[in-house]
Amino acid sequence: SVTSIGSYAFFKCDSLTSITIPDSVTSIEYQAFFSCKSLTSVYFKATIPPTLGNNSVFDYNGSGRKIYVPAASVEAYKGATNWSKYASAIVGYDFENGVVVE
Repeated sequence: SVTSIGSYAFFKCDSLTSITIPDSVTSIEYQAFFSCKSLTSVYFKATIPPTLGNNSVFDYNGSGRKIYVPAASVEAYKGATNWSKYASAIVGYDFENGVVVE
């Protein structure tokens, strides 16, 4: 039932390596995952990209961090406001079968 992830919610949470954001989340606020240096996998179940509070929500995450989104929504995420800087990290994912979709 979570609908929003607040500002600084996981700020500098170095123990966080992976997180799944449920489709109920419609907004992620300022620097919610900023400087989570071990975060390498973020899974978004929503077909509509959540609103990002700014364009540094996922800055300074783990090397090679990927953002997995429903395969049919890749372009929607890449084109949404404040998401474009993460476009190269956005990957299509089939949540039903648990596989990356190229």
